[in-house]
Amino acid sequence: MKLSEIYGILNLEFSGEDIEIQALNSLGRANENELSYCDSPKNAKFIEDSKAGAVLVTEQMANLVKSKAIVVENPHLAFAILSKPFSKPLFYEVAESMIDESATIMPNVHIGSNVKIGKNTVVMAGAYVGDNVVIGDECIIHPNVVIYNDCKIGNECHINANAVIGSDGFGYAHTKMGEHIKIYHNGWVELEDNVEIGACTTIDRGVFEPTIVKTHSKIDNLVQIGHNCELGFGCIIVAQVGLAGSSKLGRNVVMGGQSATVGHLSIGDFAKVAGRGGVTKDIEGKEDYAGYPVMKLKEWFKLQAKMLKVFGIKR
Repeated sequence: MKLSEIYGILNLEFSGEDIEIQALNSLGRANENELSYCDSPKNAKFIEDSKAGAVLVTEQMANLVKSKAIVVENPHLAFAILSKPFSKPLFYEVAESMIDESATIMPNVHIGSNVKIGKNTVVMAGAYVGDNVVIGDECIIHPNVVIYNDCKIGNECHINANAVIGSDGFGYAHTKMGEHIKIYHNGWVELEDNVEIGACTTIDRGVFEPTIVKTHSKIDNLVQIGHNCELGFGCIIVAQVGLAGSSKLGRNVVMGGQSATVGHLSIGDFAKVAGRGGVTKDIEGKEDYAGYPVMKLKEWFKLQAKMLKVFGIKR
């Protein structure tokens, strides 16, 4: 839409050159035909190198924008409002799908437009495969799995019953009156080769970019993977784990049952988090952790021993 239309949606007065905005994108990925936003001083460092045609900013950061600065009180809220008119369609134009002749598609499966399904893949009854989905060779898609539009599934992946791949992320901006304005997510999910997803597990699509699960990672039942997360090679994620948005796990990270992360943090390669551990900040690799907030496992054992002694509890 025209930049002037965007100003109208945000109840702002427009002046200057009226350019065409084709999409919303992150500061790092946006081009001259796209709009981005910056909602905090810690992200201001990305404005200088951004190629975005326009950027939603507060008045204090307007001087940092090289292109068109759209000055608003709350850039995050303005972005959420604009995410709806720029959201991807629920259905695309009908295009022929390419299903290998060796693939097995059981009854009551929905296959969307422009879908690609590889050799010897089995899609079981009741599954939903959305538009532009790619599924590789030798995969098994179990009953009632949902794979939303634009997601990519590698070779030899197993997705167990009722899992949901590519659902909209849980993201909202908030008004002064306490209303929660939905952020529409235009990213997707990528599962690399030899990934297994447990029953009733959900993996949310990213806002602009993919949520990624890398090769040989195994995810148990009832796990929640938030938007824009990245799981490295060979991760093991046990039942009822919850990863908040933009959590980055290195290779061969193990997370025990009911452990969790807050968003926007990193876990190093070969780290292990014990069951019910709560990761609240970046943690190093090649270490074992436990507790909430997590600490190194040896320290946690010492703390538990001291507490038992202080309170006179015998075990």
